[in-house]
Amino acid sequence: MLAVLGFGDPVADAIGLLRPHTVIGPTLRATGEWALRFEPFPHVRIGGLVRGTCWLALDGHEPVLLRQGDTFMLGNPPPYVLSGSLDASPRPAAEVLAAAGDGIVQIGPESDDDLYICAGHIGFDERNATLLTDLLPPLVVVRAADPHGDRLGQLIDHLATEVGDAAAGSPLVRNHLAQILLVHMLRAHAAQTDRPTGWLGALHEDGVGAALRAVHADVAHSWSLKELAEISHMSRSAFAQAFKSHVGLPPLEYLIQWRMSLARDALARDTLPISELALATGYLSESAFSTAFRRVVGSSPAQFRSQARRQPVHSAANGS
Repeated sequence: MLAVLGFGDPVADAIGLLRPHTVIGPTLRATGEWALRFEPFPHVRIGGLVRGTCWLALDGHEPVLLRQGDTFMLGNPPPYVLSGSLDASPRPAAEVLAAAGDGIVQIGPESDDDLYICAGHIGFDERNATLLTDLLPPLVVVRAADPHGDRLGQLIDHLATEVGDAAAGSPLVRNHLAQILLVHMLRAHAAQTDRPTGWLGALHEDGVGAALRAVHADVAHSWSLKELAEISHMSRSAFAQAFKSHVGLPPLEYLIQWRMSLARDALARDTLPISELALATGYLSESAFSTAFRRVVGSSPAQFRSQARRQPVHSAANGS
């Protein structure tokens, strides 16, 4: 059986399938006139202000003033600038961050009142990265005073203390803290959004969420629209309409897409024979599985696996 099927929670399952790799820091401390320009990068950048204020300006978007305790998440962002002033001329961020010492970049003289920002990059397995990146806007900001703000601020503070720390296990602590921060940012984003799409819709405790959790708990089950509607305590027509409104796909099409995401991952890693993979993803025969896989992915399972063997799995892991 596929190892990723064990959670029964859409958020945990999706993040597990994404196989996140985190690069945290260096942290930035700055005073005076300063600005750093970051080039586009894949997947997610996440961070927050431990102290001070700064501007975050994405190309094509209005600048946003971040204050102490605020956290932010960028999804596949365009170029953007962090600055102490909108009038400052930006320098390339990659060059400045490359000069970090002990996990810290200092711009201007040290001061108890300087900006202190902790941020990192979370890269995903390229084959399934769109499971998350297609659902995110370029920028999510959670203010310190927001319902999730206090917990997120505490996580940023904890993460900042681990950056540059040579204590045993510190890289593991940073990695797990970053993933916890990601989950809480997703919760906050879902709470800010009236109708989150995709599996983010499962963050709402409603009938649709119950049906989604059931699907994720037993993806090999031969689910019917009637069964899922009963779990959601709705009629079939009301459930189908609500599911598509929240998730963006009809219920059984979502099931197929999720099964194929699991199948791509298993084939890329060559963890199961195709006949066993068919049963693990809910198909009674290898031919039925192959037909569904070809429809969604565009190639047969054998062809996909053969190509994956020649092309190692890549994840974005560039912290700049």
